[in-house]
Amino acid sequence: MSTVFNFTFVPWFRSVAPYIHKFRNQTFVVAVAGEAIAAGKLHHLAQDLALIQSMGVKVVLVHGFRPQVNEQLKAKGHEPKYSHGMRITDEVALDCAQEAAGQLRYEIEAAFSQGLPNTPMADSTVRVISGNFVTARPVGIVDGIDFKHSGMVRKVDTAGIQRALDFGAIVLVSPFGFSPTGEAFNLTMEEVATSVAIAMQSDKLIFVTEVPGILVRPGEPMGDDNPIDTELPLATAEKWLAELPPAQTPFDTAFYLQHCVKACKAGVERSHIIPFAIDGALLLEVYVHDGIGTMVVDEKLENLREATGDDVGGILQLIEPFEKDGTLVKRGRTEIERDIGYYTILEHDGVIFACAALYPYPEERTGEMAALTVSPDSQSQGDGERVLKRIEQRAKAQGLESIFVLTTRTKHWFLKRGFVQADPDKLPEARRRLYNWDRKSLVLVKKLG
Repeated sequence: MSTVFNFTFVPWFRSVAPYIHKFRNQTFVVAVAGEAIAAGKLHHLAQDLALIQSMGVKVVLVHGFRPQVNEQLKAKGHEPKYSHGMRITDEVALDCAQEAAGQLRYEIEAAFSQGLPNTPMADSTVRVISGNFVTARPVGIVDGIDFKHSGMVRKVDTAGIQRALDFGAIVLVSPFGFSPTGEAFNLTMEEVATSVAIAMQSDKLIFVTEVPGILVRPGEPMGDDNPIDTELPLATAEKWLAELPPAQTPFDTAFYLQHCVKACKAGVERSHIIPFAIDGALLLEVYVHDGIGTMVVDEKLENLREATGDDVGGILQLIEPFEKDGTLVKRGRTEIERDIGYYTILEHDGVIFACAALYPYPEERTGEMAALTVSPDSQSQGDGERVLKRIEQRAKAQGLESIFVLTTRTKHWFLKRGFVQADPDKLPEARRRLYNWDRKSLVLVKKLG
């Protein structure tokens, strides 16, 4: 039994270790919807956040309180009022918001204080510091509607937050802001979290929400042929936002996506939307290669895109050394020109640093990833993983259920990223006829979630 455990734990821990190193001393802004707390998820979320912090990540936690405020309103015989996707905060709603925020702050601080034996927080000391870190201004009157005590972020006290983080605390920010004259304003969790992430230039903005993420084809039902898009380029996210109707509820595709796009455009390289319904979603998103929700990535510095005819020369130059040493099967210019539509490239300042091709076999619901190549100048920087993820996205968009590679020298790289070895006889029939038995390439397959 222990041997089986060793064979599962050791590879897993080794696969997680690079992410632990990568994120040490980085700053994450984590926005937790009030619905997650209402659903009883706070205890496990606190444990996971404490675990992430113990691995060197600086955490700013922003909580929502929509259902808690609505519950307070209901107890007082008042109906919640919304417009333009925001709450209209009258005097009664403001009182309810203040009561809900105070209660939630107490519950959150209590959750981080439970250093119980036999839990991830055993012997831990987690300090939670909260304060008036946000200065606000009123929303005012929009399209003739007076939003009263609803506000928007005017300024974030980044120096105060940074001091608390450097002290080793988790910083707790409520969706409340105060004007310079002391007037209180009810804010949205999404806007507060986005504003804090931008002001802090955080490394990640993570929304822990009711929705599982953004679908490969937004607007269509979720299913095996329309799964969650685990990595969404900023340019694609902007394009979808332009086509989607304005968001009114959290279940509208644009609701969280618009904040992810705003953050990425303002310098936050990665924004995430993950479901609180899945236990450990935070850990799965941060420390597992494929993640669990959707990550919006700013790729303006390194352009990850589908190849065109103008890229043939750059691809040939990139793959030639690997063909000479036998790592790759030789491909001529004519072959690459013919198949250029199958290629994905990663370029920087017009120079191609990585590429791969996806050859689909739609009848068997699979595809071959071929010619995955990363320039020696940029290896060990994650470029191969980024190209792999884009190939996986292209495969999912075509309704494929798996991808496979043939390799003679890079078996372990693929195994670490979810591929498993298979017999050449399992190849699609058309590909099996072309298999070179003299080269004895290993066949590795990855199922697409």
